[in-house]
Amino acid sequence: MSELSSFFTAQEISAAELQADAAPEQNQQRRSLIELASGLPDSVLTLLTVAAILALWFLASASAVVPELFLPSPAAVLGKLRIVAVEGFADATLLQHTLTSIGRVFAALALAVASAVPIGILLGLHRRIRAVVDPLIEFYRPVPPLAYLPLVVIWCGIGELSKVLLIYLAVFAPISIATVQGVRRVDDSRIRAALSLGASRWQLVRFVILPSAAPDILTGVRIGLGVGWSTLVAAELIAATRGLGFMIQSAAQFLVTDVVLMGILLIGMIAFIFEWGLRRLQAALTPWNGKL
Repeated sequence: MSELSSFFTAQEISAAELQADAAPEQNQQRRSLIELASGLPDSVLTLLTVAAILALWFLASASAVVPELFLPSPAAVLGKLRIVAVEGFADATLLQHTLTSIGRVFAALALAVASAVPIGILLGLHRRIRAVVDPLIEFYRPVPPLAYLPLVVIWCGIGELSKVLLIYLAVFAPISIATVQGVRRVDDSRIRAALSLGASRWQLVRFVILPSAAPDILTGVRIGLGVGWSTLVAAELIAATRGLGFMIQSAAQFLVTDVVLMGILLIGMIAFIFEWGLRRLQAALTPWNGKL
């Protein structure tokens, strides 16, 4: 028995020594993989992430884990994109649906910027006005757009105004709140220096407050644009005949899942392109942001 015990003990010691010898090699391999990943450019990591998601999508559809009716393959969605781009869907081409949706979102965004930025500056500068208006904004902001969709229809009908207004209400709050925060973060020393040099109230806003709050305002615009795109489908429920949201809703009623996925991916891609453009615009207009 003692010989057997000694034998097994020796075997365990040998296994432990082998694991100990292998551990540095495994750790070195892990470190090499981490260093390889950290050394890759951000664009390559992004492409690898997208490729991994597409591969998982392809495997899920090819293995028939999910029926094709509910999850068409990437090739089927790409094929449907070509067909809809040429032949159209729901009495309009894909370009017409896309341009209609972009026009609605940007009309609402332009109205929101034109109204939310001045109101945000006013709220940031005047405490009493902020005490009156801020609770109203904070009250309606968490309410989902579908909740006041019926009210918008009752007030404005089923025309284009109601669609733009619904998106506008979703975009206004992020921009106004970001503007208020940007104004309140302006350094008091800059304001006092401008006043000591004889700056008027308009010059103070134009040359001190607005440039200092510009990074926060542009961040609010980026957030607002994303919220506007997410509200698009709800806005195009209002008796729409064109638009990406309308196309998705029409396809869903007839279980045309490839068109639904195509519309969702197209909305996401357009939103990503505009977000990328706004980031570049923010970096160009406020190059000092994050460096002070």
